[in-house]
Amino acid sequence: MCAGSTLRALVATFSFLGMFAASLSTSVFAQEFPARPVRFLIPLAPGGGVDIAVRAIAPRLSALWGQVVVVDNRPGGTGAIALDTAARAQPDGYTIALITGTHTAREATHAGRLPYDLVKDFSPVTQLTRQSYVLVVHPSVSAKSIPELIALAKSRPGSLTYGSAGQGSLQHLSGALLGVLAGADLLHVAYKGGGPALADLLGGQISMVFATPLESVPYIKANRLRPLGVTSSKRSPAMPDLPSIAEAGVAGYEVINWYGVVAPAATPKAVVDKLFRGMVEVLRMPDIVERFKGDGVELVGSAPGEFREHIQAEIAKWRRVVKVAGIEGN
Repeated sequence: MCAGSTLRALVATFSFLGMFAASLSTSVFAQEFPARPVRFLIPLAPGGGVDIAVRAIAPRLSALWGQVVVVDNRPGGTGAIALDTAARAQPDGYTIALITGTHTAREATHAGRLPYDLVKDFSPVTQLTRQSYVLVVHPSVSAKSIPELIALAKSRPGSLTYGSAGQGSLQHLSGALLGVLAGADLLHVAYKGGGPALADLLGGQISMVFATPLESVPYIKANRLRPLGVTSSKRSPAMPDLPSIAEAGVAGYEVINWYGVVAPAATPKAVVDKLFRGMVEVLRMPDIVERFKGDGVELVGSAPGEFREHIQAEIAKWRRVVKVAGIEGN
């Protein structure tokens, strides 16, 4: 064998050994994971629906893995602070973050202006939940149904106002989609969170809000708010007597609020898979199922690849709505 052939053979051998060693190292690392506490970043302040959901799941993950799962609330920038922190974290599985439907909406309204890219900078782990909003109006609004609301909006363009958790939030785009599909002119009012928007609705300062069943049902029962429809394509198990907005005549209308988990991009697949398996095991625990069912929340537990496709589909959907509605981010 000539010297050149020998050299090439040696290079090929060392290259193979290097790849084998790297593969073995990743495999061993994944088997040991987690060997220390895992930080779970939450993009909102404590006390909201997202925070409550994570704090129900985190202790079960801690018990399952034998390591503490630390819930770290990083509110601000409609999730940008927490997600930027997660995107810059070491891609080893020890920092994960929660994302919601609002983050795909903001990816559409703030394209190129966020400190992270929801598709490129993260490794999807799983979609945890899905739930509909319920469109609630103040009792001073005369409409008793979705068709009556649309007729009222058309007769008085721009007079009906709806509040949201901020410009580009999922609540904002829920109203924008309704306006586009129904041909109605609804005036958006942005707040710094869903709580302030709901407070102003209760005070009669705005006409309506797309709220979660969990936060709105007590006020509905007290006759302080009137529900007109849910945003899912079918009726919600949490409010079976209430029609969906699509069922009430707005064909094609569907908005689903959801929570999911991501890790930094380049997190080893074996580690992502272990995170996924742990999350799914917790979601299947009977008491967790009952806990979320009572709040009208459907547990999902989709595979990482499925969740990636869901994120991309949601971004594409909201980009179409943003374009048609002429929405600009701030």
